[in-house]
Amino acid sequence: MYHKLITAAATEPVTAANVKLYTRIVGSTEDDLIDTWIAAGRKLAEDFQNRAYITQTWELYFDCFPPSLFNLPRPPLVSITSIKYYDTDETEYTVSSDDYIVDTCEIGRVSLQHGGTWPSTTLRPVNGVIVRFVAGYGAAADVPESVKDAIYLYCAYRYENRTGEYKEIPKAFYDILRPERVWNC
Repeated sequence: MYHKLITAAATEPVTAANVKLYTRIVGSTEDDLIDTWIAAGRKLAEDFQNRAYITQTWELYFDCFPPSLFNLPRPPLVSITSIKYYDTDETEYTVSSDDYIVDTCEIGRVSLQHGGTWPSTTLRPVNGVIVRFVAGYGAAADVPESVKDAIYLYCAYRYENRTGEYKEIPKAFYDILRPERVWNC
């Protein structure tokens, strides 16, 4: 089982203007660099927390039918777009949304309806089941302030350490993100 980003977020949780306020950078000379730091900080934060911040589309791949109840990565879950499966002849089928229940609480979950079972089809040997889903808090305004604070801190760290020497990312970056980190998702 693995997951892959299909449609990335259209925006970032923070703006270059806000990073410039935080770091006291004056002028627009470094705006492109700041945008790069914001994207890198967001990705690092998302990967550490195992979350999606701005709305994005993902696919989760299974080689066989999943358990009757399974979690989806990258919460918060917004919706399931489709659950498709492929037989050994590469014929695509879609599981009816009437056959499963979607739980969009903190950790998104999918369950077969009571008494339901997966089809008895023999699946292709690799990626036989693909779950497409939408995850994220929504727009930038919906992203928790703690996440934004961590991204600001990351950008300040990058601004202060541009010599090419590797220095460890400040522990505070991870400390800010740790309380909302998702485990075993």
